[in-house]
Amino acid sequence: MYGSRGAGARASVAVVGAALLLAGCSSSGGDGKSDGSGAEVTQQPKNSDPFWVNPDGNAAEQVAAYLKADKKDEAEQIRKIAEQPTGEWIGPENPESEARGFTEAAEKADRAAILVLYNIPHRDCGQFSQGGAADGDAYRTWIDGVAQGIGDRPATVILEPDAVLHLVNQCTPDEYHEERYDLLKGAIGKLKSLKNTKVYLDAGNAGWGHPDQIFQPLQWAGIDQADGFSVNVSNFYSTEDSIAYGKQLSAKVGNKHFVVDTSRNGNGPYTGGKADENWCNPPGRALGETPTTKTADPLVDAYLWVKRPGESDGTCKGGPKAGQWWPEYALKLARATE
Repeated sequence: MYGSRGAGARASVAVVGAALLLAGCSSSGGDGKSDGSGAEVTQQPKNSDPFWVNPDGNAAEQVAAYLKADKKDEAEQIRKIAEQPTGEWIGPENPESEARGFTEAAEKADRAAILVLYNIPHRDCGQFSQGGAADGDAYRTWIDGVAQGIGDRPATVILEPDAVLHLVNQCTPDEYHEERYDLLKGAIGKLKSLKNTKVYLDAGNAGWGHPDQIFQPLQWAGIDQADGFSVNVSNFYSTEDSIAYGKQLSAKVGNKHFVVDTSRNGNGPYTGGKADENWCNPPGRALGETPTTKTADPLVDAYLWVKRPGESDGTCKGGPKAGQWWPEYALKLARATE
């Protein structure tokens, strides 16, 4: 429901990872500068932010385009996004090559890739990001491909935004519940069999309900095998409220650690429209805390930009399809950020 990157949002994504390597994106001693774009996007200091900045992402391309057009102010605004690590949403068609490309590029820069897996069957309850694998067997094959692509390289995986939440709020039909729990548990087991992969199962956000409603479903989905859970993915709740929600939930699932998506929560949630639409391209939002492992609470492993700022939540409020780059919205997010 949060309009994360939909299937097919970027047709060329299957070759992005390989292209990064062929372009020599990390040729300057691990700084990760993109050759020839003019954007000069580099990695953040590893001691506070060990995650990989994609020097050829949409935001970096936008910086280069603005510089070419001599729009220096706009370029510097979008640079606020381009120079931060964001989640790479693995598409449905070529999971092995994408996961390999991103993790190889990240490893070459001496960083860990952030990968988002969003392909569960019957995804998003028929809303803007509907889709997912055709059935359970197709999903298992897809997960196998992701795992083969990651191999022994460092990766932090956010597993299936909304998948457990949509079981709890009943928008996913009952006949799919048992299979979904099995698929999530299997995915966690497969990914955790890898040498350097951390897995965080998505657990909703501070505004949807109460931890009492989701802690058992998380257990049924295999949270005990995972490194922890993620909160606020693609949403706008404040970091303070997200940590409070996460700590309450952690206490019910064995004190598991968690990560918070801070990509667009700088001004908190939008309350000026219909409650069931406030998550979709809301106006007046801002970038949140930049990604880091130095957080305000020992239970919080990291602040991450799981949702890529500047990509649409869906065809609402004048936006393009879910997951497509929307430069006007990106510019507003950046300009609203101090």
